[in-house]
Amino acid sequence: MHRPANQTEQQVRNRAAESVDAYLELDANGTVTVYSGKVELGTGVATALMQIVAGELGVPLGQVRIVMGDTALTPDQGTTAGSKTIQIAGPTLRRAAAEARRSLLERAAERLELPVDDLRIEEGMVRSSSEPALAVPIGDLAGVPFGGVVPREVPALPAPSGTVVGTSVPRVDLLAKLTGGEAFVHDIRLEGMLHGRVIRPWVRTMDGIGAVIGEIDDSEVRRMPGVVAVVRNGCFLGVVAEREEQAIRAAGSLRVAWDGRTELIPPNAYRDRMRTLPAEETVITRGGEVDPALAKAERTLVATYTFPYQAHASLGPSCAVADVRDDHATIYTSTQGVYGLRKALAPLLGLDEERIRLVFREGAGCYGHNGADDVTADAALLSQAVGRPVRLQWSRQDEFAWEPKSPAMVIEMTAGLDGAGGITAWDHTVWTPTHTARPNGQPGNLLAGQQVDPPMPAAAIRFGGGDRNAPTTYTFPAERVTMHWLTEAPLRPSAMRSLGGLNNTTANEIFLDEIAATTGVDPVALRLRYLDDPRAIEVVRVAAERAGWGEPVAGASGLRVGRGFAYARYETEYTYVATVAEVEVDPATGAVRVRRVVVAHDCGKIINPDGVSNQVEGNVIQGISRALRERVDWDGHEVTTLTWETYPILTFPEVPEIEVVLIDRPEEPPLGAGEPAICTVTAAIGNAIFDATGVRLRDVPFTPERVRAALGWS
Repeated sequence: MHRPANQTEQQVRNRAAESVDAYLELDANGTVTVYSGKVELGTGVATALMQIVAGELGVPLGQVRIVMGDTALTPDQGTTAGSKTIQIAGPTLRRAAAEARRSLLERAAERLELPVDDLRIEEGMVRSSSEPALAVPIGDLAGVPFGGVVPREVPALPAPSGTVVGTSVPRVDLLAKLTGGEAFVHDIRLEGMLHGRVIRPWVRTMDGIGAVIGEIDDSEVRRMPGVVAVVRNGCFLGVVAEREEQAIRAAGSLRVAWDGRTELIPPNAYRDRMRTLPAEETVITRGGEVDPALAKAERTLVATYTFPYQAHASLGPSCAVADVRDDHATIYTSTQGVYGLRKALAPLLGLDEERIRLVFREGAGCYGHNGADDVTADAALLSQAVGRPVRLQWSRQDEFAWEPKSPAMVIEMTAGLDGAGGITAWDHTVWTPTHTARPNGQPGNLLAGQQVDPPMPAAAIRFGGGDRNAPTTYTFPAERVTMHWLTEAPLRPSAMRSLGGLNNTTANEIFLDEIAATTGVDPVALRLRYLDDPRAIEVVRVAAERAGWGEPVAGASGLRVGRGFAYARYETEYTYVATVAEVEVDPATGAVRVRRVVVAHDCGKIINPDGVSNQVEGNVIQGISRALRERVDWDGHEVTTLTWETYPILTFPEVPEIEVVLIDRPEEPPLGAGEPAICTVTAAIGNAIFDATGVRLRDVPFTPERVRAALGWS
């Protein structure tokens, strides 16, 4: 049973981002505590960050512990997103650890009366190189802060000092998860804790729930066993009870009429109308002038690709535990950004930011902006209303209805070809809402913030994410990306794994395959023709060789089999990925089964090979699911995909053979692995379906109905 520290009991730490002490602490037992503003989302970054510190300080990994995402204890390192933790936070921690090592060597030199240059730290001991018997445990050097500033640059340590980096070690977060320990925010229990549920229509519009409360009859609910309170603030409505099943029963029994329901554009109509809706246009150009090149082209190809709304579909619904009192609050949350959420909660709760402590605890996976922030606000408002801790977990239906979604996109591709089939112009045009609506200090971006009376000020739309990986890293003579940022959308959009990276890469890579088929060129050879980056060329060649590209693909009788290729460099400047997918297509049913996937992956210096492989495999599995099945539907008023039956995802028996080839580059900076590989999966599958059947699918997901239609079956 937790007894959380309140604001007056908090440990006071130096959290200034430039201070070594903001990131590291050493105790008399020799334990090094890492304080990270970045958090563990199931990607293994906690282990990798600990490895970085252990390697730089010269201590065993068992002497390192980590605290993540606590506004009372950790520095503000922004949102954990965009595959940037290892890429950005990792080097910061390495530099902080290097400065801490320098400080410890100076302390040891004074104690041992030896020159600093004669000392080294190995296995948690500072030892003399000339007289190995002279040594002191680093714990004996603790007691005062490091006091230094994180340097901008530090030299790399020679091997074998850094051998823990680059080694596969067991993840530190798995034991509790595998043994039923307190692993997730869902597991937290506080003294005197109550349980809550909120009541809303099953929809999340751009401006809230798209409805207002008309009439409420709570007379029956207030008499139900265990019910502590019915809470209403404007159109924010919830119940609090002693037990969770009592709160669920009470929420289901509360009779409420919703008025003024927003009319939603149906999914197919919305897709068809996206190119005519109000939008703001931006243009990105690379290389020469596209329009003159198209005008001179011997041949012009045009294709349009569409993508649906998709849900994060976290296996466990969002949950938070809040203890809000008159003058302070302690809130456990699985948010990706504790500081940005705290800033958004402060005006909603009427408390100063410094009186709110947010403590990160893992959720059941997020891969983007799911319901974690919103459920935190829900729990906080209910706790504030009753003056006791409240645990609030959304239902599965709540999660599918209320989380922000990965938005629908329409992408039109145009290419100009010369007489020899060479690409002279490349034009990529996108229609999409924004892909980012995180709170980040904006209470109007919280669902509860849009419902309370008076509602929090509406946050301005910040266009972003939908252009990710729209530009390519191919050396086309002329390339242009035109973004039409839609200002209207039926469902609230926000970030999902890779944001627009998956969709834009899918359009680019399937369109490039279409050009290869039209001109009679091998798809891999065509890509290599337009790549000049040696690292890009290597991942393409490695993936093709490992997958047996060019060799015949065998399949069972009656099935059509094929192999497809796709390449991307994440955000056009980070991790390199090339993917080959093998599929079987049943022409009678239209069912597609992905049976093998090969991924070549170059994310620079690898901290934990097993961790990177796990991330690539997760990208592949989720990418297959999004490619073949996932689609959010709604009617005139509400989301209708509210269960696993209506929003099916890939199942364990359907996971294919996955082969990951890691290209380690110890001399290069480490890059992220949490998102890049998903960008190439849908395109590789789409291209494999074409290889198997000769028909081109341009509408995601590639469902059996769409395959049958493309094959000419009704």
